[in-house]
Amino acid sequence: MKGIREPRLLVILVVLGMVVGQSTATFKDCYAKCFIFCMIEPDHTLCSCTTSCLKECIFPAATPQTSIHEESLGFCKLGCASSLCSKLSTKQNPNGENVEKCVGSCSKKCTMSYSLPP
Repeated sequence: MKGIREPRLLVILVVLGMVVGQSTATFKDCYAKCFIFCMIEPDHTLCSCTTSCLKECIFPAATPQTSIHEESLGFCKLGCASSLCSKLSTKQNPNGENVEKCVGSCSKKCTMSYSLPP
C-alpha cells in the first residue's frame, strides 16, 4: 500500500511546483491541479472529478459584479464543456491542454450564441 501512495505524492509535488511557480494560473493549470487532487480521493470517480473541476475552473471566483449575461455565458460554457470536453481526461492524464482548447471552443460557441440578436 505504501508503494502506491508514493508516486501519487510525487505527482502532487511536481504539479504544485509547476502551479505555484506561475503568477497567473491558466485554465489548463487549474484543471490539471484540481483533477489530480480529486482523483487521489478514493470516493471520487472520473466523471465526478471532470465535472467538479470543469465547474471550479470555469467559475473560478464569483464576484458581486458578475452580470447575468456573464453568468449565462459561464453556464453555457460549463454545459458545453461537460458534454464535449470531459471525455478527454483519463484517470492517468487530466489532458489539461486539450481540455483547455475544447473549453475555449465552447466559449466561442456560447459567446456567438449569446451575442446573436433574439
